Amino acid sequence: MTDEHARLTPDVARRLDHALASAQRDWGAPAVSAGVVRDGSLAWSGHRGLAVLEPARAADDRTAFMIGSVTKTFTAVLVMQLRDEGRLALTDRLSRWLPESRHSTLTLRDLLAHASGLQREPVGRIWESLEAPDMEALLAGLEQAEAVLEPQTAWHYSNLAYGLLGRVVEVETGQGWQEAVTARILEPLGMRGTSLDPDPARAATGYFVHPYARTAVAEPRFRLGATAPLGGLWSSVADMARYAAFLARPDEAVLSPTTLDEMCRTVIMRDDAWQSGHGLGLMVLRHGERTVVGHSGGMPGFVTGLQVDRRSGAGAVVFATSTSGSDPMALAWELLETVVEGDPAVGEAWVPEAAPPSHVAELLGPWWMEGSEVVFEVREGELWSRFAGRTTADARWERLDADTWRSAEGYEQGERLEVERDAAGLPERLYLATYAVTRDPRGFGQLLREER
Repeated sequence: MTDEHARLTPDVARRLDHALASAQRDWGAPAVSAGVVRDGSLAWSGHRGLAVLEPARAADDRTAFMIGSVTKTFTAVLVMQLRDEGRLALTDRLSRWLPESRHSTLTLRDLLAHASGLQREPVGRIWESLEAPDMEALLAGLEQAEAVLEPQTAWHYSNLAYGLLGRVVEVETGQGWQEAVTARILEPLGMRGTSLDPDPARAATGYFVHPYARTAVAEPRFRLGATAPLGGLWSSVADMARYAAFLARPDEAVLSPTTLDEMCRTVIMRDDAWQSGHGLGLMVLRHGERTVVGHSGGMPGFVTGLQVDRRSGAGAVVFATSTSGSDPMALAWELLETVVEGDPAVGEAWVPEAAPPSHVAELLGPWWMEGSEVVFEVREGELWSRFAGRTTADARWERLDADTWRSAEGYEQGERLEVERDAAGLPERLYLATYAVTRDPRGFGQLLREER
């Protein structure tokens, strides 16, 4: 799947190979597989160890690994698709689907962001029995489940929440969760090797590696039944590369870019150091000045790490076949940073813009608001504004009528920009969220005297 345009320099490729080899050796995982995406394609992949120990079989780009909780991001995409289709709202309560539940006041938004306060696991000791409930048992157990926190009190991870979101998807689509995720996400993205039931000839085996004896024992296969939406999918380096590319630059046939942007905005912080938060189904992680999105995953014998830098369009996925002792999220970031910092993408050549229409041209150039310069400019045919010399987010403007615009993304998203004209019909003043914006710098006192 490696694309010539996305190919990395030999030096960076060697560094990726070295990082992968070191991780597999240090972790003591029977197999570690990884891939790096750039420019929408798999730019590098590597495999160390054996996907199956007996009989020995090496891993490749199409080997299937259980991705665990990375599955939750697919469930979240399904919910957001239904929201965009007008079939539900994120403020909807569970009472719409489970009217008799004691947890019926929880909203979809809270469930997506792990902000519902619902207990972590479905009722019962499923991680000891490895027997997942069917839907009837899952919903019956919900009445025994605790609300361990009030909603929005703190981030509290809940597998149970995503089991319930899977139920919402099934009711709204009239399909089983597996059929919905296949038809709505996997097939459109070409992820033909991703499913709940992998081809046995392609499936890796998960192992428990004893921390002292260093022996590896195959873990039992866990089929998640009604809880599949929280962690049941299997996938490969090749397929997850397609998914990472989608998270970086979404395919509008699957999800609109603005909706994916919404999913990637932090809803609740995961830690007091503000190094990680949770959006709508996606982890939001800070690495210095860089913010990435992704998710971790773990199931008996398998751990997964996915991290995507949407700004550069690069991503990394890591699989390891060990119940514990591996840190695929750390390796995913190491691989991603190596590529983004060591071999940055060149990007597209700049080309001049077409002449803007008059209603855009008349707004271009410097304006002033609260003593700060605001520059309006054209980017790829659209009107944008930015604060000169400040880190405030830029804003993209959509025209509502002759003299009214709305911020579609960025600074003051959702607010209006109103144009006030002089006697000649030229823009004389703007009002951004009711704040006066003028062609020269003026203080509040000057604006006040003008009004008098």
